[in-house]
Amino acid sequence: MEERQALARLRRGDLAGLEPLVRAHQLRAVRAAALIVRDRALAEDLVQAAFLRAAERIAQLDPGRPFGPWFLRSVVNDALKAAARRERQVSLDDEPDEGGAGLAGHLADPALDPAALAELAETRQAVWAALGRLSPRQRAAVVLRYYLELDEAEVAARLQAAPGTIKWHLHQARARLRQLLHPLAPARNKRREERG
Repeated sequence: MEERQALARLRRGDLAGLEPLVRAHQLRAVRAAALIVRDRALAEDLVQAAFLRAAERIAQLDPGRPFGPWFLRSVVNDALKAAARRERQVSLDDEPDEGGAGLAGHLADPALDPAALAELAETRQAVWAALGRLSPRQRAAVVLRYYLELDEAEVAARLQAAPGTIKWHLHQARARLRQLLHPLAPARNKRREERG
């Protein structure tokens, strides 16, 4: 069933129209939310709730517009709110949560040799930790711009912020990530030379 038919069914109150939309958009939405909230289980819950809310509010979607961007905006907004709530809570452990490891597992390339897989896992762990040290708004801007590959104007629209604010968030996030990930580069180069 194509998206237009699924949306028409939802508009008629037929929840079966939600199934093809879930199949088409769930994975990307969960990954985006997990990158922002840093917890895969929470990301899955947020996306599930967003799908149900989308079904209830489907009349708000302009029939001429695609579902994906409208839905992802809702997911990102929910993830930002959840990340802000979590940031106000004190964590009792500094270990990466299940979301980071689970997400990395979905992205692994099975064609890599064990040394390359170990290096990739180390890099993912470092990037995951570095993303966690950004503010939720910076994380959301990075996820939308570099993971979902939206341009800066689209990021600004999704986050309901001025384009200049988004440019600033991205600039600050890149600078912070560069600072946090800088120690990783010399270690990787040394290992490559040793293998080489």
